[in-house]
Amino acid sequence: MAEIRNFLVCRHIRAERSAHLLVFKRGELARSGRGLALWFLPLSTSIAEVPVDDRELTFLFHARTADFQDVSAQGVLTYRVNAPETLAERIDFSIDLSEGGFKKEPLEQLAAMLTELAQQLAVAWIGKSPVREVLRHGQDAVRSAIAEGLVVDDALVAMGLEIVSVRVSAVRPTPDLEKALELPSRETIQQQADEATFQRRAMAVEKERAIQENELQNRIELSRREASLIEQHGLNERRRAEEAAAAQRISEESKAEGRRLETETTAERIRKVEEAKVEAERARMAVYRDMPTSVMAGLAARELAGKLQRIEHLNISPELLGPSLLKLIDVGTKRLGDEAAGGT
Repeated sequence: MAEIRNFLVCRHIRAERSAHLLVFKRGELARSGRGLALWFLPLSTSIAEVPVDDRELTFLFHARTADFQDVSAQGVLTYRVNAPETLAERIDFSIDLSEGGFKKEPLEQLAAMLTELAQQLAVAWIGKSPVREVLRHGQDAVRSAIAEGLVVDDALVAMGLEIVSVRVSAVRPTPDLEKALELPSRETIQQQADEATFQRRAMAVEKERAIQENELQNRIELSRREASLIEQHGLNERRRAEEAAAAQRISEESKAEGRRLETETTAERIRKVEEAKVEAERARMAVYRDMPTSVMAGLAARELAGKLQRIEHLNISPELLGPSLLKLIDVGTKRLGDEAAGGT
């Protein structure tokens, strides 16, 4: 609002840049402009202040759809004054020259007019559409209906008003209708949630089964590997036993072969010794074979005397000693003769 200061009989007014002042003196327009600052005499001056900035007007109204369902529309209408002098002729924007406030309520009057026009346009479109279509396309459709209707309205153009924008924030049914409309969707969502829960549980069961199968496969694989290890250990033990048995057999065979060779060597040695003894005995017997009986008897007596430990009695008869002495003398004589012949 404009700022007015009193100085005795004259006053000073200063308007903001967003306000258009219309100064009338003696019923005639004396000055007109935005953001004016001037001196005036209150007894002969009348001033009107028209806001020329963008103004926002919120609206909320109810309507009935083609299928007799109540809905509400809520939004914001933005407008501005592009011909303040024209609008001041249609609506009284006069201000109190003492305080600077409006004498009447021009902005409320303008808001009521715009709200009624917007409501008329919105109700016309909503009344021709069923509730589901209104709720589905309501915001864009209501905004377009209000904006297009106000832009081409001849009364607004004639008053010098311009519609800047229309925004519809919500088109809603009554609470009972909203619950009724939401019920199928809720049922569908609940079914989807139940299906998702079922799928999740099924997936959990499937994963659990897969985990159990994996564990079973792991156990089977571990058992198979354990059996393979046991089998391999058995084969290793059997191979080790076979190798030990083979080594023992080879050792035993080697020892047996050594004993056999030793036995054969010993037997061969004994055989050779015995053969030597036999040969010696054979040679001795050959010597004894050509000896006279008396000599054999003497040798036998000597052999016998060598083996006897003690002789208690010895009887020598002349019959035994005579022939033996004669044979001994003959043998000695013969031997001396042989030695003499050999010396010549």
